[in-house]
Amino acid sequence: MGRCSTCGESTGSRYALIEVACGVLFALIAWRFDSQPLAIPAYLWFVSAGLALAVIDLDTMRLPNVLTLSSYPAVGVLLLIPAIGYADWSAYLRTYLAGAAVFVIYAILVAVYPRGMGLGDLKLSGVIGMVLGWVSWATVVVGGFLGFFLGAVVGGGLMLSSRATRKTKIPFGPFMIMGAVVAIFVGNPLANWYTHTFG
Repeated sequence: MGRCSTCGESTGSRYALIEVACGVLFALIAWRFDSQPLAIPAYLWFVSAGLALAVIDLDTMRLPNVLTLSSYPAVGVLLLIPAIGYADWSAYLRTYLAGAAVFVIYAILVAVYPRGMGLGDLKLSGVIGMVLGWVSWATVVVGGFLGFFLGAVVGGGLMLSSRATRKTKIPFGPFMIMGAVVAIFVGNPLANWYTHTFG
């Protein structure tokens, strides 16, 4: 177990697990974008920032601006690299259109039911739309759906086990991030399966 460089207190095994999870995600991102290596840095940023945000949100029910807001220019600039390298300006345009679309949807949800979603979730939503948008519109839809689906499943499970009630506040950021990460890997296959099965 390590110790905090500032206060000297033990960090426990939790932080070691977080570091392992980050390493695994980095390896998976490198595998996922092996055909688009120039896009890898943008997604390494997202998974590392997303992991930190998920842990912070679970602990404090907050998504700090220093990570959410800084991710907009970071992702935008880092995805400019593959846009230039692969001359894929349609994907780059889709990145911003998806970011704006997801942000608007969350803004409507916050306006309609402010108790159900926080401003931190709203600030994070646009970044999630951007990283999903580079992949495809189908990935945007799947990632957005999975965030709400995972949140509903976990929330329902907590209520069934009497660990939460309808009034219990459950951080939504981790589910947004988890849904986006899953969609990055399987969003297109899931969308194709749904289309062929129910289309």
